[in-house]
Amino acid sequence: MNKLFVRNKRFYWLLISLALPVVFQNMITIGVNIVDTMMLGSYGEIQLSASSLANDFINLFQFLCMGVGSGAAVLTSQYYGRQDFSNVKKTVTLMLRFITLIAVFCMLLAAVCPAAIMRIYIQDPQVVAMGVLYLRISVPTFILHGITQTLTLTLRSIRDVKIPLAASIVSFFTNIFFNWVFIFGHFGAPEMQIAGAALGTVLARIVEFAIIAGYFFFRERHIQYRIRDLFCSVRDLIPVYFRFSVPVIFSDFLLGTGNSMVSVVIGHISTSFVAANSIVTMIQRLSSVMTQGVGQASAVLTGNRVGNGEVEKAVEEGRTMIVLSFLLGLVTGGIILLIGPAIINAYSIPAQTRDIAMQLLAAISLMVVFQSLQSVLTKGILRGGGDTRYCMIVDAGFLWLVSIPFGWIGGVMIGTSAFITYILLKLDWIIKVVLCLRRFHSRVWIKKV
Repeated sequence: MNKLFVRNKRFYWLLISLALPVVFQNMITIGVNIVDTMMLGSYGEIQLSASSLANDFINLFQFLCMGVGSGAAVLTSQYYGRQDFSNVKKTVTLMLRFITLIAVFCMLLAAVCPAAIMRIYIQDPQVVAMGVLYLRISVPTFILHGITQTLTLTLRSIRDVKIPLAASIVSFFTNIFFNWVFIFGHFGAPEMQIAGAALGTVLARIVEFAIIAGYFFFRERHIQYRIRDLFCSVRDLIPVYFRFSVPVIFSDFLLGTGNSMVSVVIGHISTSFVAANSIVTMIQRLSSVMTQGVGQASAVLTGNRVGNGEVEKAVEEGRTMIVLSFLLGLVTGGIILLIGPAIINAYSIPAQTRDIAMQLLAAISLMVVFQSLQSVLTKGILRGGGDTRYCMIVDAGFLWLVSIPFGWIGGVMIGTSAFITYILLKLDWIIKVVLCLRRFHSRVWIKKV
């Protein structure tokens, strides 16, 4: 038992201090999504499905943000571990330049061809029309969220987690208030329905951006990055950035497109399946925020240890985090089974949609254990240790080669039950857990920048 759990109390304090703000921040984000779906749910399945599928495209961009930010965090966490602030600044500069280019490209896609984007997910003309409206209003969120998300990940990598949490809290109340105002038409505002949900999100992103960017560029005291640093020379760091960060970007991009393909599979099953999945996904995300927090905290702690040359401590702490992620996965599965039915019954949805949602709930409660383990291994320990290329292969490879084909065959071609279809769509989680546990024990994942 002593080999499984680190006996250093400071480790657990650091883990909790890094994980809890991430947990609260994710809960706030998911809470906004839950309230959004409940508000739009009162207008029927068409608007609920349209916002869900439009957000799948936005979520694809958010995966890119995570990739760019997490890729940079692999470097910044190790550089920060050895107090190399000059290279921390250069890494941030490369990150911001990259995410700006991606954000502008996605803004153009959403503005110019939103209908084509929606038809990738579903052919229902009513859902497509509503999704087009949502995407066009959401155009500014790409650049706002891109910069906010990547700067947030940078701050976490240097153990500065309070400001991102505060920004999320303010953004949460802003989003809820403006969604309530514009969706239903309060305080003299027009009743915009799905368009109001998009507008409320844009206003919340503006507030969040102002807090994070304002703090990072004008108040942050550890690395003291300022606007003038955006124009610094980064040529000497480009080879290192490509070696360690680009695999993370590709990994999260392929993971994001893979998840979009999962949405395509779901969209080709039925509108009821889409609506049920949008509800249950919120439950799963809300219940698994603790495992996500531990995963991101483990990346920071492992990166700091490896960057500082403390390899044995990185291995010992990694072993403990794996065990904790397993236990958290079991607890999460129990929470899903406990609170899920009540949340589903709170929605005004047809009986068929409710039945599908209950089946998905049962499947998620089983698979969340594997989700927890693979998240801590791929997004945390192995990535923090610098093993980004291997993570790219296992993270995206099995999603594309196993989960998506099997999910399509089962859900669309054969017509398997919602329970079996979900298991098939998440088979890659099981495979990743097995392979990454073997990788961890081999120690070949430790790669100092």
